[in-house]
Amino acid sequence: MLFTHKKCSMESEILEQPEVIDGLIHKYNNTEFDLPENIEKIVIVASGSSYHCARFSADLLGEIAGIEARAIYSSEFNLKKVVPHDRNTLYIFITQSGETTDTLTALRRVNEGFTDNSGEKYFLDTLCITNRQESTIWGMTKYKIDCSAGVENAIAATKSFTAQMLCVLIVALKLSKHKGGNIDEYLNSLDKLPTVIKETFSLRKKIKHLARLVSKQHCVVITADGISYSIAKEAALKIKETSYMNINATYLGEFMHGHVAVLNNKSALIYISVDDISYTAVSNLEKIKKDYNPTMFIIGKHNNKITSNFNISINCENEILQMFSNVVIIQLLAFEIAKKLHKNIDKPKGLKKVVK
Repeated sequence: MLFTHKKCSMESEILEQPEVIDGLIHKYNNTEFDLPENIEKIVIVASGSSYHCARFSADLLGEIAGIEARAIYSSEFNLKKVVPHDRNTLYIFITQSGETTDTLTALRRVNEGFTDNSGEKYFLDTLCITNRQESTIWGMTKYKIDCSAGVENAIAATKSFTAQMLCVLIVALKLSKHKGGNIDEYLNSLDKLPTVIKETFSLRKKIKHLARLVSKQHCVVITADGISYSIAKEAALKIKETSYMNINATYLGEFMHGHVAVLNNKSALIYISVDDISYTAVSNLEKIKKDYNPTMFIIGKHNNKITSNFNISINCENEILQMFSNVVIIQLLAFEIAKKLHKNIDKPKGLKKVVK
């Protein structure tokens, strides 16, 4: 069945992001919200798109706040016999709806408390980041942050995802402030986020062209390094959800260990970057180009040493702004691919949103 597209919910919700982000910036102005101050480790538990935000969070918290952090899938967490439980560990649960079953199960497990070697029982602090204050998770956690993204009707999370990213960034800044860090430069960057997202919208023509190229491929691999890997994972999920394409994401370095064999088939490779591309990444990408010659696209910062077929980005003054711009690019790319393939973008077959 072919679908004709006027303006669907996914497109509208992508375009709402400057206002959503601006509202959040003013709501949590200068990191004015409650968080525990004695945190030494952080564990972030989530599923789906929220897990990709959790992966982003783990890298961001280490970089900005200097705190050891790790992300765990909710379903994986629930299968573990032993979970992280050091004292002064903060558990963060990320869920758009606040009703994600696996995530709630994980939270209940943490809320049961832990017992140390002396038999003393203790409890760890919990924080939720969600888009619904009236949700179950809101009432079960000690600390709470509202994404304030508003109703999201499309199956694919877009404005709620960038809102989660911003909430995590604000948490990282708050924790850095607790440790005496200077966060003024980051706070100045926050004020520029809505403008950066609006500037990214100006790439729509180029994004449509990239969508046409990607939609013709039978095998697509998205690669990245460092913090960009979380966005590569999100890009693959968004395109799968909306277009049903067989597309996967992997660390570029890990991709070279056997996975690269998939490029023996006619395929395309997308590399996502938020910073100057490292010497190692350049070497790996050039080796891939030489050995397999896939169609190669770069989203984000480009290096002239890499011979690619298509590059798409706006100039951003730092990695944080580039990260958000790249996310909006991949959201629009997923939308345009689905539109090109005549998919039901808002209601993909077999998928349901837990709570709008």
